[in-house]
Amino acid sequence: MESTLSAVVVPVPEAEPRVGVLRAALDPSATLGVPAHVTIMFPFVPPARLDDAVVAALGEVLAAVPAFEVEFSKVSWFSDVVWWAPEPAEPFVALTHAVAARFGLEPYEGAYGDAVVPHLTIGHGAPMDRMRAAEAEVAAGPPLRASVRTASLMTGSRAAGSWTTVAELPLGGG
Repeated sequence: MESTLSAVVVPVPEAEPRVGVLRAALDPSATLGVPAHVTIMFPFVPPARLDDAVVAALGEVLAAVPAFEVEFSKVSWFSDVVWWAPEPAEPFVALTHAVAARFGLEPYEGAYGDAVVPHLTIGHGAPMDRMRAAEAEVAAGPPLRASVRTASLMTGSRAAGSWTTVAELPLGGG
C-alpha cells in the first residue's frame, strides 16, 4: 500500500496504558496505526519526496531543541475533540515552529492560523457521551509524566494500520 501522507510526531508511549483503549475506540488515527502522540507537523513532506536529505535536515532541526520532561494533567476540548494538555507546551511549540520554518510548511496546512496548541488527542468525532466519559476517566487519574527524547517521522494513508515509523530522530541531548 502506498503512503500518501507523512507527519512528524512525538510518541508518548507512557500514555498508552491510560489512553490506548480510549483512543482505539474514539480516535480514528489510532486505527490507522498512529500511537499516542503530540503532533509536531502534519502534513509533513509528501512521502514520495522523503529522501536522505529531508530526513537529515529534519534530524538537524530536532537536534537543535533540547530533550525535555513533560506532564499531562489537564484534559481540554476543541469543539468535538477531547485532548490531554502537555505542560510545558513551549518545547512542542518550538519544535513545530522550527520544522515549519525549515521546510516552509504550516501545521494542518494553515487550517488553524498561527495558533499552535500542542495536545495528545484522546478522541474526536465520536459520540459526545463517550468522549465526556473518556474525559472523566482520564481526568480522574494522576498526572502522567513522560520524557521527550525523540520525534518520529511517520508515513501512511487513510487505510487502517497503514502508518509506520520511517525514522526516529533524537532531540538535543537525547
